[in-house]
Amino acid sequence: MKLVKIVTLIALVTFGYSQTNAQNANANITLTKVVETSADNVWGKLRQMDDIDQYSSIINKVEWTGAKGTGGTRVCTSADGQGKFKESILSFDDTNRTYTYAVLEGVPAMGMVNNFKVVDLGYNKSMIVWTSSYDKFMQNPQMNEEQFKGFLNQASGEMIANIAKASTK
Repeated sequence: MKLVKIVTLIALVTFGYSQTNAQNANANITLTKVVETSADNVWGKLRQMDDIDQYSSIINKVEWTGAKGTGGTRVCTSADGQGKFKESILSFDDTNRTYTYAVLEGVPAMGMVNNFKVVDLGYNKSMIVWTSSYDKFMQNPQMNEEQFKGFLNQASGEMIANIAKASTK
């Protein structure tokens, strides 16, 4: 019986991974997390979009402007109050459990677009997929491109882990 569960989990992760690649083949960074709850539970947390300060230690405050969904914008203030990230929601889809946002200000990258997607793996399991792509890194004295990618991995990994944890409560 354990072998069947292991084979099933491997198949589910592989299936989810193939959907991940289809998500954004040109992503600079892709992070995934399998969650032991339904996709609807995870999407219920992730779709809020204006409460990411609850899931990220680098965000202290979120100010929302406009529609909750496509066309809305948010300004996320860093924990130290010194930095701000301005983001615009490019697309939002409850049916496919996904949203895409552009980072307009606050990062050393031009043309940055990020996407969250929740994939239903069945058997009361789901996967959070986060992708990030950008056109060009802008040289600056604060960090190099590898440090920037490390920051993105750490910050997004923390947020995904916290959303997963909150979804299973």
